[in-house]
Amino acid sequence: MINKNSPLPIYYQLEEEIRLLIQTKKLKPGELLPSEREYAERYNISRMTVRQAINNLASDGLLYRQKGRGTFISDKKFEQDLQGLTSFSEDMRERGLTPSNKVISFKLLDANERIAEILRLDKNEKVFEIKRIRYANESPVAVETIYTPKRLVGNLTQENVEESFYHYIETNLNLNIAYGDQMIESVLANAFEIENLNVNDGEPILLMQRTSYLSDESATPLEYVKSAYRADKYKFKLQMRR
Repeated sequence: MINKNSPLPIYYQLEEEIRLLIQTKKLKPGELLPSEREYAERYNISRMTVRQAINNLASDGLLYRQKGRGTFISDKKFEQDLQGLTSFSEDMRERGLTPSNKVISFKLLDANERIAEILRLDKNEKVFEIKRIRYANESPVAVETIYTPKRLVGNLTQENVEESFYHYIETNLNLNIAYGDQMIESVLANAFEIENLNVNDGEPILLMQRTSYLSDESATPLEYVKSAYRADKYKFKLQMRR
């Protein structure tokens, strides 16, 4: 309830009320939140006050907006530990979720100058370019583009990638992946990501770029990966020591 005689700001009271309803599962993931107008009329407060409360909850990842549809309750974010190099499938299974992939593009092409430099390839050497959507319990959480040298992965097929790329590398090819260099930044979703992640135009996403290396003496680059994660469904954790 909103107490207009309280020293606490009204927007904060509304924010905490909605937060409690989410925590106690009275508002469930995917459920439509009442509109700003409904809250304003229910408590006889301004829509600007309601908007401030909703904006704060959206910033905390508890709510997300869909243009033309309204504001919805977010799922609990997936948390990924950045201290180990694991596959998406391994991460999801560890959380008790069912991972799946949808390969939307599988091509063999000449490496451009940038990809050749990252993967230490000769100019125009053949690479596989793989684009796929990553799902957890059938909900899209990331879109991914992989570049990997043909000379390393041989007769890689789309079916191999639909199951697990890392499983194919380590089990079928008996190659060991040693480590990866990774960078994460917040960017605005592009048209490809908007379409495949069901996010709004101008919505921020988490962009991860990683180069993974084999455990041979030369630390041969195995893959360059660009993954775009839904910011309302994912967060990353890193333990730091001093």
